[in-house]
Amino acid sequence: LQPEESIEEQGSHHGPALWERDPNRCCALRKIAPLQKRLETLGAWITGLRRDQSNVRATTPLLDLIRLAGPLPKMVLKINPLAAWNRTEVWDYVNRNRIPINPLFASGYRSIGCQPCTNPVRAGQGERAGRWSKFEKTECGIHTCFGGSEPPSQLPDPPNESLENRE
Repeated sequence: LQPEESIEEQGSHHGPALWERDPNRCCALRKIAPLQKRLETLGAWITGLRRDQSNVRATTPLLDLIRLAGPLPKMVLKINPLAAWNRTEVWDYVNRNRIPINPLFASGYRSIGCQPCTNPVRAGQGERAGRWSKFEKTECGIHTCFGGSEPPSQLPDPPNESLENRE
């Protein structure tokens, strides 16, 4: 997905280095808006969220029903298959299955986001400490802005067994 404006176009409309002055607005333009536009065409969204990544993510459900705002409100099933996994389990799976990884991981990055808002993490820091390090911000908003956690009765029945029982 791509934002509607390049960094240069964004700078001409909102001033240079918006991420340094208003990171929430920058994330809304560069991440949330393009995702919302794409989700409007989909019925489900699969993420890599894990509960052990941060306190904000500690209660991440395996399945969530999110409501998109707009002229025609829409529900999208958000699937978080790694929610109950921890960092060690993920890396064991990556290594065992020889999954290619972003080369930035070898340079100390533990969570990779937008270039100006992501830094390597020092020893002893949390996995997401390298994100928005000059701000109190901990999330870009793509996992928090759409609402969610509709009552479980609103979730569609899975084909065979419940995914919730697989933890």
